[in-house]
Amino acid sequence: MKRLAVGPMTNPEYNEWWVRRINDNISEPSHENSQSIEEYLRVVLSELEIIKQDFERRNTELEKKIEQIEEEKINLRLDADVQKLEVERLRKGKIKAEEDLDSLKTDYKKLRLSMRTARLGKTSEWLS
Repeated sequence: MKRLAVGPMTNPEYNEWWVRRINDNISEPSHENSQSIEEYLRVVLSELEIIKQDFERRNTELEKKIEQIEEEKINLRLDADVQKLEVERLRKGKIKAEEDLDSLKTDYKKLRLSMRTARLGKTSEWLS
């Protein structure tokens, strides 16, 4: 059985041509208006610093708003508790007033009855 040895399909001249072709197609950066990497990083870092400061400022504002809202929430809960206590006090007062009214009605009925009885007694005494 014969074997076929497969080697590189290119020769050294092709390799040189390929390297030149690749290098010819890559444009070199223009050095006219370019910054050094240090200058570029300084600009990027300063932009990041500005963004960071803006974020921290906004974060501080939001934290203050959260504190204010939580304080308002506590005050509203206290107000609600006071209102509940006031409602309960008024409810108890209403119940007491209704009981007193019922008691007065009962006393009034008894008084009217005793007045009728007393008048009937006088009338019958007077007639006899």
